[in-house]
Order: sequence, then C-alpha cells, then structure tokens
Amino acid sequence: MKAMVLEQIKCPLKLKEVSKPIPGPFELLVKVKTCGVCRTDLHIYDGELEPHLPLILGHQIVGIVEEIGRNASKFAVGDRIGIPWLGGSCHTCEYCLSNRENLCLHAVFTGYSRNGGYAEFCTAHEDYVLKLPEVYDDLHAAPLLCAGIIGFRAFRLIQPTRKIGLYGFGSSAHLLIQAIKQKGQETYVFTRPGDKATQAFALSLGANWAGGSDTLPPTPLDGAIIFAPVGQLYIEGLKAVKKGGKVISAGIHMSDIPSFPYALLWEERSLSSVANLTRQDGVEFMELAAQADIQVSVNRFPLEEANEALQAIKHGKKEGSVVLTIS
Repeated sequence: MKAMVLEQIKCPLKLKEVSKPIPGPFELLVKVKTCGVCRTDLHIYDGELEPHLPLILGHQIVGIVEEIGRNASKFAVGDRIGIPWLGGSCHTCEYCLSNRENLCLHAVFTGYSRNGGYAEFCTAHEDYVLKLPEVYDDLHAAPLLCAGIIGFRAFRLIQPTRKIGLYGFGSSAHLLIQAIKQKGQETYVFTRPGDKATQAFALSLGANWAGGSDTLPPTPLDGAIIFAPVGQLYIEGLKAVKKGGKVISAGIHMSDIPSFPYALLWEERSLSSVANLTRQDGVEFMELAAQADIQVSVNRFPLEEANEALQAIKHGKKEGSVVLTIS
C-alpha cells in the first residue's frame, strides 16, 4: 500500500510502498478515505513529541472496515468508522479505574505510538473507534475526530462560563465556536496581531468580537481556551479573565510560559490543560455535532501532498481544517 512515512525528524515525509497491515485480535483493518492533519502531527514531525521511527502520522481517520481480526465483533465489513487519537488504554491503572483513561499510564495513540492514517490502510482496536454522524461526508467528518473532540473536552472543563475567549482560531476553534453559539454563550476570538482575515472568519461563524492576541477584549471574560501553542498566551488569557476565571490549554505541546506577577493569578484565577480524550468524549461530541449542524471548513490535499499540508498548518495559511484524501 502507499503511505507517507516519517523516517527522520524535521525531514519531509516520503511516499513509500509499505506492507498492508494485518489486523490482530479485536482489531479492524480499515481502508482510509480521509485523514485530518492536526497540529499534533506537526509537533511529532518537528520532534517536540518524540516518536519511534519510522512512523505513519495521522489520527483523524475516516475509513471503511475492510477486514475483521480474530475476536472482533462490534463492526462489520463495509461499516464506516472514525479513528481518533486515543488508540488504546490498559484498563488497570489508577487513571483507567477512575474513568480517566485519557491519562492512562500505558495509553496507545494513533499516528504516534501506532501507525496512523497517512496511508491507504491502517488498523485500529474495535473498542477505540467511533461511529460517525451520517450528516457528514468523509471529507468533513475527519476534523471532528480530534479538532472537534479536544475542543469539546476543553469547553466542558471550563464550565460554567458565559463569556469565553478562544486564543488561536484554527481547526479546533472554528468547530467549537459553533457549538458554543448554539448554547447561547458569547465568544471572543484572539488571533495573531493584524490577522484581519482570520478575525473576519471568526466573526462570520458567530464570534461576538475578534481581535489580536496582544489586545484585551471589550469585556472581562469568564474563561479562556488556548489553542495556539504559544506559552505567552496563558498570560494574555489571565489578563482577560475576571476573578475566578479559568484559562485552559487544549494543546499537547506549547512553548515555555514566561514568568508573570502573582497578581495575575490571584483572586482564584487558574491555569490548567487538557490531555488527550476519552472514548466518552468522542461519543458525546459526535451526538452534539449531529444535532448542531456544525459547518466544517475544509482545505483538501491529496495524500501525496502531506508535506505541503503540514506546512499549511505550521504557517496558518488555511482557514479551518486541513484534510488528506486517499484515493
């Protein structure tokens, strides 16, 4: 099968002919139709997350079940499924036993600790795949599987809030803002200073206000979610939230957080992060996405242009989500 393979950190992925994977016990062989490109893929590519190489990236996978491994029984050949970031957990550590499998000590992650979807086929454990809302085609369903779910998890952790700041407006934020709008809450979007195009995009999706990350919103916020991997934004978020406000990072990696005066944190403001996702997060977000009619803005790249897709993410050249299509 064809796959775009990461063989060396910070070096272009190579289009290669590799062996078609064989599903193990409780696994499914999946013919990949589309695979979203995530900033986490870029962190792996750049070595900010250390992978075992060679590796096939990709963890926002939409595909069709091609073959069923031994003992697998939850899906049938021909079913359309989604494969997210969390690819497995141990079920026995303290985190799994307390319904926090996203923190599992022995977690397996798609496109990081096991090969992902920048390929014609991949495998996945049947317990860690998701049924997809029928209202989304393969192209538009892919970003829901990480950008959508992780934004949803961050949103839930920041509740209760009425006025929410979103720092960075890429794949995840452009989905989340629509869910927030449906719930009647206000959103204030912060972009790179001077990025009028992205600010206009945010306003078109229902933002109450949009401006540069170097400015304060017109009203104090109840909480803020950081999507851009920039440590300084934690400080900007603290400046923007009122007493008791929460500032949460939805990213898996970010630059160092500069020192800041304690006065910014005082009055029960808090800093936190979101790590990975749970299967229940995925189930609940797919239900929400089906009901909310979230419009997914997609930039399509063929599999062979995965390197160009990663650079588009790195330089913020595309509005919304970037998705690879596999022929």
